[in-house]
Amino acid sequence: MEQLEIFPLQSPCIGVCQANNKGYCKGCFRSREERFNWLTMSPDQQQDVMRLCRARKARVLAALRKAQEPEQAPQQQGWDF
Repeated sequence: MEQLEIFPLQSPCIGVCQANNKGYCKGCFRSREERFNWLTMSPDQQQDVMRLCRARKARVLAALRKAQEPEQAPQQQGWDF
């Protein structure tokens, strides 16, 4: 369940202003349009962007974890002597 915001949302920018291979900021996970239009967005639009950013970050972190896992050897069917 999303928490309702009483105060205006601050920009999620953390000062890492580089785009990844999909065009999203490596720091805040916003698209170029989302970054440029942040100040003109309504609070609901900003909330939607924040939700999208959390999902993008979760996907990136999951891919990194998966890439770091050692390959598992296939299970053998029975004993080899």
